Amino acid sequence: MSTDSPAEPLLERAADALPPLDTVPTTLVALAREAGHRGTPAPLAETLLVARPLLAAAGLAIPDGPLTVAAGPLDVRFTHVDTDSRVGPSGAAGTDDALRVSGTLHRVPWARAAEAAVVLTEGPCGGPVLFLLEAAEWRQVAGTNLAGEPRDDLVLLDVAVPAERVRRVPAALVREAEWRSGLARAALIAGAARRCVELTVAHTTSRMQFGRPLSHFQAVKQEEAKLVEEAALVAAAVEAAASALAEPASAEFTAWLAAAQAAASVAEITRVAHQLHGAIGFTELSPLHLATTRMWSWRDEDGGERAWQQRIGRHVLDGDGDHLWQQVTGAPDDTGARPVGQRPTG
Repeated sequence: MSTDSPAEPLLERAADALPPLDTVPTTLVALAREAGHRGTPAPLAETLLVARPLLAAAGLAIPDGPLTVAAGPLDVRFTHVDTDSRVGPSGAAGTDDALRVSGTLHRVPWARAAEAAVVLTEGPCGGPVLFLLEAAEWRQVAGTNLAGEPRDDLVLLDVAVPAERVRRVPAALVREAEWRSGLARAALIAGAARRCVELTVAHTTSRMQFGRPLSHFQAVKQEEAKLVEEAALVAAAVEAAASALAEPASAEFTAWLAAAQAAASVAEITRVAHQLHGAIGFTELSPLHLATTRMWSWRDEDGGERAWQQRIGRHVLDGDGDHLWQQVTGAPDDTGARPVGQRPTG
């Protein structure tokens, strides 16, 4: 199978120069898919699909280098407390948005390779805040996922974050961070799924059994068809979500669908790929395990299959379930159903 992709020229230089900020969303998703296909050892998906869009939405300056994203409870205080404020408890208001931050952010992807981290947490004023941490400001405790990719803990010891790197943000941006993270994982899984197909087809074509290639056996052909089908399902869902990024009303729902489909397909894709490879697929000699262990790890990060399906279910129950098919497929509907992902009004 051909591995040519329009994302490849950009991917080749991504480690040295990330694509411009005005790059179209479909190209950014294609880059993330190619990173999943190649097992690129860098936070490319986190930078392009999550960190940079969140910083742009919050109105913060976007650094040039690779970024990661983290969220979780922290001890956050205003650096300059407004002692004259009579709103809320003592310390609930500041003369500016400068913060002092302590605590630990757990299992942050590729923190050791990132120049900065975009952090979402509860602010001292009672609402969510987004701020940018520079790599020199955290103490790192090394960790990895099943595939050996960095998932480090970041320890913050009374870190001073200046006001120009802090923004108070609406709950909608916190939700956007969640679905963008799910889409990033789905794009990575789509790329790794394509790698599983390529490796499996190459193996069954070259491996001889009873005087003929494995790929000539009907049972093997049937399993390969299942593998290709599941990989195509993930790719189609991710492509639909990528196209929807240009339309804010539909981007969230299609990202949930892509994340749910990718997570659901991992089990079947990895089962068939390893079954057709036999025991060699689990060994260090085979590149297959590099793709499948990543897929198992990515499936369970940023929510997992159950969490995404619950979000889809809540969306349907809160809206007009009679038009779910049109919402999922984008098929024409003359009955006035809302576009894909658009929330009900009123």
